[in-house]
Amino acid sequence: MRYFKIEEDKAAGYTGYVDGSHRWKLPGIICPACKATWSAIAKDYPSVDLTPVASLANFEKARPEPADEYERLCELVRPLLPPGAVLEPGAGFGPIVGKAQGRFGQLVSPVPWVLLIQREALEKLQAEGLRGLKGCRTELRFRQRASPELLELELLPVGRVHPDCLPSKRPPICHRCGRNGLSLPDKLLLDASTIPSHLDLFRLEDFSTQLICTERFVDACRRLGLDGVVFHPLPAK
Repeated sequence: MRYFKIEEDKAAGYTGYVDGSHRWKLPGIICPACKATWSAIAKDYPSVDLTPVASLANFEKARPEPADEYERLCELVRPLLPPGAVLEPGAGFGPIVGKAQGRFGQLVSPVPWVLLIQREALEKLQAEGLRGLKGCRTELRFRQRASPELLELELLPVGRVHPDCLPSKRPPICHRCGRNGLSLPDKLLLDASTIPSHLDLFRLEDFSTQLICTERFVDACRRLGLDGVVFHPLPAK
């Protein structure tokens, strides 16, 4: 199986613009072990509804918290997560709330770590038998009458890069907060032993801004004429 990285097709000529964020989020963390204060992006779960959780205000404002408080909030969220979800400081939950305008392709990547899709396109891909396609509602307010229904694809963090594309000397992952402190490699090499066999679309666990799909996904998009993104082949070892 071949794998591809998904990116916005900037040459497609679409004018679509999205300005929004997920309704709820975990705070950042102040780690007593590695001494880092940090928050990541990309590990987002738009299907997760936090309204059953008490004190929702704890999940509405971006801020760092001491590790004990961050971990307490994680445990409040954990029972609501989909199978395979991984929590990380800054993880988002619920629909993207915000504004949108312009013309959009069938697939939309407003930022590199988010993938939206028009409902009709999602239904066509699901009819092709592609695995792991979960579309979640958004709460985007459009400034035009003829507006598309954009859904957010929930991408689970699975699969990792191969050690061969990482520095030979690298800091250990923090045992308390999970921070690895590595920059994205210039040339990605996937670790084939970690790639799931049951998903055609996912994000990497260790570099979660990277959206990855299988050759089956690419072939279906091309056959159906779905546009808005481009696919770059990635080697695996």
